[in-house]
Amino acid sequence: MKVELRYAHHPGDVKSYDTARIRNEFLIETLFLPGEICLTYSMYDRYIVGGAMPTGASLKLEAFDALKAKDFLDRREIGIINVGGEASVTAGGVQYGLNYTEALYLGKGVTAVSFSSVDAKNPAKLYLNSAPAHHAYPSKKVTVKEAEVAIMGSPGASNHRTINKLLINSVIETCGLQMGFTTLNPGSVWNTMPPHTHSRRMEVYFYFEVHKGQAICHFMGEPDETRHIWMKNEQAVISPSWSIHSAAGTSNYSFIWGMTGENLDYADMDIRQPDELK
Repeated sequence: MKVELRYAHHPGDVKSYDTARIRNEFLIETLFLPGEICLTYSMYDRYIVGGAMPTGASLKLEAFDALKAKDFLDRREIGIINVGGEASVTAGGVQYGLNYTEALYLGKGVTAVSFSSVDAKNPAKLYLNSAPAHHAYPSKKVTVKEAEVAIMGSPGASNHRTINKLLINSVIETCGLQMGFTTLNPGSVWNTMPPHTHSRRMEVYFYFEVHKGQAICHFMGEPDETRHIWMKNEQAVISPSWSIHSAAGTSNYSFIWGMTGENLDYADMDIRQPDELK
């Protein structure tokens, strides 16, 4: 298991970062390596972002030294969304099958978590988000058919999109973790526009279904001091509570949003209009 630690940043300091420094601090370039679990432990709300790509033997999700815990989920909850081939997840002695874009929530205290691919030639790619938890809620699989769905934007604004809310409080009980994915319709490229901040929680975006040869330009920073990061398929970016999180792609794409903080109100946003940005 590969683990990287990322620290938090003052927005005043980020103003001076060059392209390389911004990428090093906020971009997670590699989430999936064959036969590996790759994790990034962020000091923003102690959020963990990762990917598991089982290609042979099953991969065990184990605690690492910085957690100071016997098991990974001793004081945590985790959300898992599959963006690869069919997966099998074993947790607490229960086996769950996960097809493409299906989600699984595992609550605090669940032990013996492992990941396998049904077909090693078409390996699963399990995208992982984990946050501290104060209560043990039941584990549950959530399919797209069970999601709360919202159609947002318009073709005229180049942001016509479908939001699939999978692990949120209208669908499942969690402590603070929320996850889902948004798909941009053909001809639309802008996500989360108008952009917003929410000082009550942080967020991570994971971009996938980015067509070969295309790219994503992710926007971050304070609304009056924005920065951008160019991203490729299956990469993630950390969004601090003080930062906007929005993007435009060179073609349509999908992205998984995950967040945690002090509330479960999905609509808790401080919106900034496009003509207010700098």
